[in-house]
Amino acid sequence: MTENNTQENEKEQIYQGVGGFFVEIVKIFILAIIVILPIRVFLFQPFFVQGASMEPNFEDGQYLIVNELGYKETDLKITKVKSFKEIERGDVVVFRYPRNPSQFFIKRIIGLPGERVKVENGKVFIYNQENPDGFQLEEKYLPEGLSTNGSDDYQVKDDEYYVMGDNRHHSSDSRVWGPVNKNEIVGRVLLRAWPLNKIDLFVD
Repeated sequence: MTENNTQENEKEQIYQGVGGFFVEIVKIFILAIIVILPIRVFLFQPFFVQGASMEPNFEDGQYLIVNELGYKETDLKITKVKSFKEIERGDVVVFRYPRNPSQFFIKRIIGLPGERVKVENGKVFIYNQENPDGFQLEEKYLPEGLSTNGSDDYQVKDDEYYVMGDNRHHSSDSRVWGPVNKNEIVGRVLLRAWPLNKIDLFVD
């Protein structure tokens, strides 16, 4: 083999190597779309806390990951996947603001479908089938001594939830604009990812 042929073979190998590199990059990109996109669309949603309505538990600027799987109806165009997970009292959820669906709010579930919620004298009372005479709601996630201002007496419908912010004196919630429809709920807060010194996982 001549020197010229050797140089041509080396160049060919280099070109194939560069071409192979780009092919691998394309493969990784396609794989990322196949794997990550469904996770992003159907499983998790990033959310930035705005405002002080959930202080001191969730503060302005914190970055959260919201678990959507099972908590909202997902339209796949060819079919719809209905919600199948039960939302529980005390869960922190993200939902579309009933008065402006383009905005997303974060609040805590207080009243469940079919229950009666009464706010009176700084306290929250729940009436349901198990407790027809009602009981005072214990809220260990609130700062000690914090009262719930305002007055309300609402019968939650079967497809609704009554929500409140943890910062009871500075929260616009169901006490002001009523309940949240089940279809408006996007998901349940799963992870606080930022700031790093406050990373926390919220599991059932």
